Amino acid sequence: MSCSGDRSGPEGAPDARPLATWTERSVNEAVRRLADIVVSAIVLVLLSPLLFVLAALVRLSSPGPILFRQERVGLGGKPFRLLKFRSMRVGGGGPEVTAGGDSRITPIGAFMRQWKLDELPQFANVLLGDMTLVGPRPEVPKYVQHYTPEQMLVLSVKPGITGRTQLEYRHEERLLAGHDDVERVYLTEIMPAKLALDLEYVRTRTLLGDLALLVRTGAAIVKRG
Repeated sequence: MSCSGDRSGPEGAPDARPLATWTERSVNEAVRRLADIVVSAIVLVLLSPLLFVLAALVRLSSPGPILFRQERVGLGGKPFRLLKFRSMRVGGGGPEVTAGGDSRITPIGAFMRQWKLDELPQFANVLLGDMTLVGPRPEVPKYVQHYTPEQMLVLSVKPGITGRTQLEYRHEERLLAGHDDVERVYLTEIMPAKLALDLEYVRTRTLLGDLALLVRTGAAIVKRG
């Protein structure tokens, strides 16, 4: 005789689905973290000569630090410092978002942005555990304040170097070019569309899907398209 609160399967056995789901998620996250550590370590070691060259070019391009550090919002709303090679002149002011033709961007910065080389230091963020290889793009705190309760779901997973949003909006600067108020356009048009993609990713993410996004990212960089 069973109590009404019992959760049983077809033959009266306990329902193992919630446990299986939790276990599957734990295994998937462990695999993701292992891949993050291995891939980011390999990339940083193999590309170290390129990183040194880029660092020297940034140093020679204009006065200022080699790395650009910016606070972003990560897993669970926890802030962290995103790392990039500096691609803009120091003290230029202006909005957080960048439009095509922005005068603050240095020549070497434009080259790095074209090939996404400025984002290579983010593999250090992945190695440290602040980011993952594939996930939603991390946003700055002032823009996260505009998120709806539903959009806050993107903070339930680690932000990624690449993902659906990063691929679909890799030409974001072109979309913002020519607008007088790029911040308004970003907040009212582009950010909601990007968050819709990130929400869909969070709800349907799989390891195989992440692998496919990594392959698409490599192809997009090679094509510069």
